[in-house]
Amino acid sequence: MKYISELTTGGSVNDIYLCRKKTTALTKAGKEYESLDLQDKTGNCDGKIWEPGSMGIDDYNEMDYVFVTGEVTEFQGKKQINIKRLRKAKDGEYDPADYLPCSEYDADEMYQELMGIINSIKAPYMKTLLLQFFGDAEFEKRFKFHSAAKAVHHGFVGGLLEHTLGVTRNCEFFAEKYPILDRDLLLTAAMFHDVGKLDELSTFPQNDYTDEGQLLGHIMIGAMQVENAASAIEGFPVVKRRELVHCILAHHGELEYGSPKKPALAEAIALSFADNIDAKMETMKEALRDVASNDMSWQGFNRPLDSNIRRTSQD
Repeated sequence: MKYISELTTGGSVNDIYLCRKKTTALTKAGKEYESLDLQDKTGNCDGKIWEPGSMGIDDYNEMDYVFVTGEVTEFQGKKQINIKRLRKAKDGEYDPADYLPCSEYDADEMYQELMGIINSIKAPYMKTLLLQFFGDAEFEKRFKFHSAAKAVHHGFVGGLLEHTLGVTRNCEFFAEKYPILDRDLLLTAAMFHDVGKLDELSTFPQNDYTDEGQLLGHIMIGAMQVENAASAIEGFPVVKRRELVHCILAHHGELEYGSPKKPALAEAIALSFADNIDAKMETMKEALRDVASNDMSWQGFNRPLDSNIRRTSQD
């Protein structure tokens, strides 16, 4: 199989890809064509069917695995596949693992590290709450496979786990650096801060917003789940429960960034910065992923980072 990252302008394509999206549009001359968002684990590529009703173009739908024959061109600096023939792939012709972007880190090792941090929590009620979630086998399976976003950062298999671990590591550093912080509260909040994304986003290959996600969003979903679970634990201090839920509600830092509350506790401030830096660094990493290590040219305006970006010099 030739992965999307290996395609070169002028080359031919005879491979299977996941059709994530299919739209119909009109050329300037009023002629109908179809535009496809093709995906494998290395990335996405735009596909065009200029003659949708022609022989060799079979019926297909979004989220189908399709066998594509065509040639690679370039449009506005991006690779594009002009599709001559297309059919739905048959079961056994493809391995779904080849079509889903995955974390570069081992999921089992990341989860084991997270569990080690949970075991270091001293407050018994916090540890009990964490183990009710992270100690459950079905939760572990979902958490390892899920993404942290539809797009922007950590939008791949294992992304939610990788991001959660990154934020928790940052919070561990903050707790060591600033004695004002309640370590147990901060680390528990870090591990729970994006737990609502399990229900905000559908699983792969769709990885799209659910009805619950559209109506409530992951912050509210996660806060309610943690509130309900903590309330059911006998002896869980009411004030600590409120503080934990507050950290989750405030972890985006600002109202305009989606937080229902602005941080009012030191731990909430620390969590919002830990979350932001991990998200921003991953966004930069993904934006520069296909840029050569010695390429210092400006890459243009990046909306999530709100800036024109480039690689750092190697000198």
